[in-house]
Amino acid sequence: MTRKYELKRRAERQQQTRLRIVDAAITLHRTKGPSRTTLSDVARLAGVQRHTLYRHFPDEKELGLACSGRYMEDHPPPDAKRWLSIADTEKRRRVGLTELYAWFQTNEEMLSAVLRDAEVNPITAEMFQLRAGEAMAGIRETLSVGLSRNKRTQAVVDLALDFYTWRRLARSGLSPMQAADVMTTAVKKHR
Repeated sequence: MTRKYELKRRAERQQQTRLRIVDAAITLHRTKGPSRTTLSDVARLAGVQRHTLYRHFPDEKELGLACSGRYMEDHPPPDAKRWLSIADTEKRRRVGLTELYAWFQTNEEMLSAVLRDAEVNPITAEMFQLRAGEAMAGIRETLSVGLSRNKRTQAVVDLALDFYTWRRLARSGLSPMQAADVMTTAVKKHR
């Protein structure tokens, strides 16, 4: 009986260590960015030796999968399927963009760092696509219902869904709802 208890305690300690490492990586990715975070930085912040980190995560990609998965689990993007119950497509776009922009606002520090680094770091780009790509594609599809599929209209939709568009509007002093109103009007003019 003692042996089972010891094994259980050891497994719990390993899980706690793994979570500390993931939490440290999330903190550093949010503040420094994934491409500027070294495994030594993560080990130091987690309070573990590098060999302990490597035992849990043999490479940066494994650590990236763990921390991006955990982050998105704790901070999921809005669920576009819920918006399909809104019959009026313009109102649906306004509600959807307001929720998306509120998510951008809540996660601005992480999204800024990750999107910046995704431009130059293939692992970061891959992790972002893996974790947020499907959700963003669903949001795009849901908010495009009732619109022309021509290049011009879809370009305006893409502009409305862009993090940097939201950030520019937010820095102009607009709330998520006000920014959503601006971009809903822009989409309506180009449909």
